[in-house]
Amino acid sequence: MLTKEQKNQFNDILEELGKSLDISKTQYDAAVKSYQAVGEQLSKEDSNLAPYSPEIIPQGSFLFGTMTKPIHEDDDLDIDLVCQLTGKRADWTQLNLKQEVGDQLKKNKLYEERLDKPDGRRCWTLRYRDNSTNSRDKYHMDILPAIVDKGYKIVLEKAFSKAELDNKEDVAIRITDKIRGDYQTERDHKVWLLCNPFGYGKWFFQQAILDHILGESFRKSIQPVPAYSEEKLPLQRTVQILKRHRDMMFNGDEHKPISIIITTLAARAYNKETNIIEALLNVVDRMANFIEERYSVEHGRVIKWIGNPVNQKENFADKWPETPEKQDNFYKWLEQVQLDLNRIKESRGELIMKSMSDPFGKGLIEETFHRYGEKHQALREAGNLKMAKGTGILGAAGVTVRNHNFHGND
Repeated sequence: MLTKEQKNQFNDILEELGKSLDISKTQYDAAVKSYQAVGEQLSKEDSNLAPYSPEIIPQGSFLFGTMTKPIHEDDDLDIDLVCQLTGKRADWTQLNLKQEVGDQLKKNKLYEERLDKPDGRRCWTLRYRDNSTNSRDKYHMDILPAIVDKGYKIVLEKAFSKAELDNKEDVAIRITDKIRGDYQTERDHKVWLLCNPFGYGKWFFQQAILDHILGESFRKSIQPVPAYSEEKLPLQRTVQILKRHRDMMFNGDEHKPISIIITTLAARAYNKETNIIEALLNVVDRMANFIEERYSVEHGRVIKWIGNPVNQKENFADKWPETPEKQDNFYKWLEQVQLDLNRIKESRGELIMKSMSDPFGKGLIEETFHRYGEKHQALREAGNLKMAKGTGILGAAGVTVRNHNFHGND
């Protein structure tokens, strides 16, 4: 059982770990500038899309505030975006809409060079890292064409300003999907594939929010177009840390547990813990409880089911029956992360750093403890560093540790 002082120490260390995982404001601003420029290209006066007010809005980890640096410096950041249009030409099919977005991007020589060819199942992908040594350019953007109703932007902003989960269906979108049988023929967008990334985002923040610490900086970061924030809620840090552990354990394996499954199960298992170590330990202990078993007519047997919280007809584990390695790897990862977190929890002193190095990466942990040390030095110099009685644990509670003035006197 951890003491209060030990919990606070681990919380401080894990907070610094999360900050070490964050992308920088420079990277964030570069990505925002890039996707806003894409929106401007799609909205140009000569564009067939212009009458429908194209707008680019982030989804996924960029929206949730759970994006993490890749484990290898040369790897891409993956930024998921929605290109929302308030309507379309009556005769456009999904194929036509997808092509119109691609054609308008290709009118810009830079985008034409950066576009993946052919296009993906649902998205166009722009790669910004090719032939660049600038770390800010090492990302790619997946752009999902979508149809929304007029006034959608107002509805979306209101949805993120409320704590309730009502009316989350109002922020659903209709998207193109190449594998659907009606991809080349269906003109009525109201029967296209329904998707709700912003409803999911609203649900995630509802799970994450702690009202007593929801200050102005958090409010700005919990928006459909979030502002950069160095502050994160415990659930956001928990998801970042779990994703890093996954990345280190599988190191590029295509059958690694996917982020949406980790994020969904973590958010379901989270119980408003305010301390990151408590949140992590309790979340990994409870995650498996939220994996259902349902009979599948398609497969003729019971399968694992991890439902989308805003669309229970969607199973995030739908690839598990066809690719058993994905299911096996999830449970292997969950078992390993439990073992590693318990090993870290039982560590003391210098052994804490050692116990964290293998699961999270030696370089990252060195950076984390450098940050942690700088924070303690700043507290010491301000006269706010204290030592908990009888434990030797440094922090913000206990007996004040006086600053050294390096002149032979304390």
